[in-house]
Amino acid sequence: MKIYTRTGDNGETALFGGPRVRKDVLRVEAYGTADECNSAIGVVRASGVDPALDAALAVVQNQLFVVGSDLAAPEDSPYIPRVTAEMTAFLEAQIDAMEAELAPLKQFILPGGTAAAAYLHLARTICRRAERVVVSLAAEEAINPELVPYLNRLSDFLFVAARIANARAGVADVPWQKS
Repeated sequence: MKIYTRTGDNGETALFGGPRVRKDVLRVEAYGTADECNSAIGVVRASGVDPALDAALAVVQNQLFVVGSDLAAPEDSPYIPRVTAEMTAFLEAQIDAMEAELAPLKQFILPGGTAAAAYLHLARTICRRAERVVVSLAAEEAINPELVPYLNRLSDFLFVAARIANARAGVADVPWQKS
């Protein structure tokens, strides 16, 4: 099987089930942005994080594939995995466990510290963009109601994961300096 099909050369792509849409519709933008977030998390994992954080990020990467498939399949299908409340609960449990290791925040922090933390902050901002696109999509079309809470919690998870990456590496978060 060749990697290229030429079927997208006219600016269209196929959703699951066959309908063709323009590549710039919100649904495609949404799952493309989720994929971008997943790639940024891949960079984090390749940059080296502790095994526990790496394991949690591996779960998140697989969950982001579910986000993409959910968005790429607007019609009900028994073959398409969907985002669930349990996926969001996983993120909440991870956040709670990581926050138990961290000192409470007393000021705003900037993306930075370790490379892994900086990349996690990048993934967080991409996740926030995905969330905004999904909110816009939800204003136009019916979507799985679990998508927005999941993406909202994922951005929280990525923020706390950035802090834990710094803490476990013995590197302080970068405080925001008022000018």
